[in-house]
Amino acid sequence: MGGDYAPDEIVTGALRAKEELDVHILLVGDPDRIEESIGKHTQSHQLEIVPSEGVISMNEEPLVALRRKKNASISVAMNLVKENRADAVVSAGHSGAAMAAALLRLGRLPGIDRPAIGAMFPTLMADKSVLILDVGANVDCRPQFLEQFALMGTVYSQYVLGIDQPKVGLLNIGEESCKGNDLAIRTHQLLDENPLIPFIGNAEGRDVLSGQYDVIVCDGFAGNVLLKFAEAVGSVMLQIVREELPQGLHGQIGTAILKPNLRRIKQRLDHAEHGGALLLGVAGVCIISHGSAQAPTIFNAVRLGKEAVDNRVLDRLRGQYQKTVANLGTVSANQESEG
Repeated sequence: MGGDYAPDEIVTGALRAKEELDVHILLVGDPDRIEESIGKHTQSHQLEIVPSEGVISMNEEPLVALRRKKNASISVAMNLVKENRADAVVSAGHSGAAMAAALLRLGRLPGIDRPAIGAMFPTLMADKSVLILDVGANVDCRPQFLEQFALMGTVYSQYVLGIDQPKVGLLNIGEESCKGNDLAIRTHQLLDENPLIPFIGNAEGRDVLSGQYDVIVCDGFAGNVLLKFAEAVGSVMLQIVREELPQGLHGQIGTAILKPNLRRIKQRLDHAEHGGALLLGVAGVCIISHGSAQAPTIFNAVRLGKEAVDNRVLDRLRGQYQKTVANLGTVSANQESEG
């Protein structure tokens, strides 16, 4: 029920996901409105509808609204995962409410202080993206939060994106370890000293889309500004390409010839192709999609959730933190021995 085009576009994207991804879809919300949306499709479709009561609007404070609307669609959806009736949640509604509901209903993974929203950005290298986290869950961060983001990003890159040795960077205003504010300087030290994080140094703004990094960590304030700026640049570039194509017969011929190239350009620049962002650090798979999400975005969001489930991201994150705790225990024991 969340998003600017709900429920019609949500239903359309879900129907496509059911057909092409071989997943079972549960649509949570107002049964009458959902059935009306399903009825707009010419083919007969069987989708399970889970009733809910109320929707949390964008102007509501998340925690207050969740307490007041205990059976809102986002709460019911999170409960489905908690009760093992579903493997993942996809929401295009209030991102703050989705995060709050995930924390209240699912809880955090052991060893995680704050979950992070991780988004994929295109880079100059073909077929390569960079994972940025956090892009909005935590406006204010401590150094240990960013260290945890880096660990989660490393695990996700290794087991979902298939990168054996991901290169992790810290968003900063300079390459030198002494550059930046207190948060950046202290975080740099933590990342550099953690043997489980393949940290290669600071990443300046110009490096984000270069392809040099597989994961870049930052606080949610900087990350959200970066996310929305990148989405705007992508939209501007696509519009410029459309406007600069020649008009008339020559334009039609040229466009036909370039069609495969234009399609690939769109796939690399259009944020809809990525579906949304994974909320890493909660005890369940949760995909936060764009408020302006239409059917293609929802389809890709479901695909992203399926990949996270198929690659056992939660189990791998738990395992990594067990290694972290064990490693810290070994370091502590060695320090006491030396003392």
